[in-house]
Amino acid sequence: MQLNRTLQPALSALTVSTRSWPTLAITLATDFMALSLAAMMSVYVRLYLDGQFHPSLYWQLYPVLILFVVAYATGGLYPGVAISPVDELRWISLSTTLIYLALGATVFLRREGEVYSRGVFVLAWVLSIALVLLGRALMRSLFAHKRWWGYPVMVLGAGVTGEMVIRTLKSRPGVGLKPVLILDDDPRKHGSICGVPVVGGVALAPSLAKSRHIPYAIIAMPKVPRERMLQILERYGSTFAHLLIIPDLFDFSSLWVSAKDMGGILGLQVRQRLLLPGPRFAKFSIDLFLTLLGGVVLLPMVGIIALLIKIDSPGPIFYGQTRIGQRGERFTAWKFRSMVRNADQTLQNYLDRHPELQESWVKDHKLREDPRVTRVGRFLRRTSLDELPQLWNVLRGEMSLVGPRPIVDEEIDRYGDKFALYMRVIPGITGLWQVSGRNNITYQDRVNLDAYYVRNWSVWLDLYILMRTILVVMTGEGAY
Repeated sequence: MQLNRTLQPALSALTVSTRSWPTLAITLATDFMALSLAAMMSVYVRLYLDGQFHPSLYWQLYPVLILFVVAYATGGLYPGVAISPVDELRWISLSTTLIYLALGATVFLRREGEVYSRGVFVLAWVLSIALVLLGRALMRSLFAHKRWWGYPVMVLGAGVTGEMVIRTLKSRPGVGLKPVLILDDDPRKHGSICGVPVVGGVALAPSLAKSRHIPYAIIAMPKVPRERMLQILERYGSTFAHLLIIPDLFDFSSLWVSAKDMGGILGLQVRQRLLLPGPRFAKFSIDLFLTLLGGVVLLPMVGIIALLIKIDSPGPIFYGQTRIGQRGERFTAWKFRSMVRNADQTLQNYLDRHPELQESWVKDHKLREDPRVTRVGRFLRRTSLDELPQLWNVLRGEMSLVGPRPIVDEEIDRYGDKFALYMRVIPGITGLWQVSGRNNITYQDRVNLDAYYVRNWSVWLDLYILMRTILVVMTGEGAY
């Protein structure tokens, strides 16, 4: 088979620019810098707090940084591509904790426990996790859109699934997989998809992978017969160091699936964490601890907000609305009042004067310039401070810190068959939709994100969402 000559220039431009080694080198350098900074900060903070030691005592431990890299590599954190942020959070946290526990045990066994400060080790442990995660996030924000960043990927299949893969990877450059060409045996599909050339049949895979140095391939042909799929895997699988197969399992759990060998039979194991007592207790404990801690810390702010609401407009401080909780039980979700009195009539009058906004309201129940929102309410919504009273709902067990957005009865029909998934968990103050664009995404996207959360729930996913929530609140992304 021959390449389409008209596509050769585009193919060359795409594949030559993407190389593997810069991504690995920058990821390693970022981790080294983050770990070194965590060590220096912990040592000098402890020294500032009347520490009686010389910093050189800790610098002799510098070779231990190699162990962190080895642990991260064992957890699949290098080269740092094709890994979900939740998995990255989990493996960085576990690997870093393991190394610090081993280091502490070694110091204790060598009877040097009184020489080194426990405060330095504890602070370094916390800072190491935080700074490595922050460093990687900053690294991706700076370099992920560069043409040389990431690993080149060949996609086998130019159908609907192949196009979905291309669009997903294009929209999420942080994944680090850059599609550079597509192969499909159907000549009618040859051309390009989202700027990625479809250059010929699948038989070209070995020669193109070798000449273009492409280590990754994604087989996006879920409807292909079993015999044909096995033939493709056996004939072309050994060409690529990494081969990803997109199965015909859309709308299925994807985050916590593991492959199992059952006497030569491939099985996919999905652990239902919603049914496991350990993870459920961990979620309850995190909710209780953070809510009590947050309630004490934020109590003065609650008083100030209450005073500002009373000064800004007449009406109550709090606003309660009936929402649907776990197992379909109704409860009253509390917020700081952010709207004027007679809000419904104010909205209707506004829509009557601006009929062009009627469609937008019916579609998403959101308006960028909502006439019902007060001046203080606009600030509270932009910073999400209007939802602070829902900490009371968390203490009552009606809500969680993280979960699907609590909905009202009128929204049940819009959830369709995904409403059954919604009722399996406790709704949350924050969730995937809040950290994925908030009001900038469509209503259907929100429903899909809620469904994804339920299917892939774990304590690690909750921790990731909580961390992302802090960033989203600080930047005001998608808030109005």
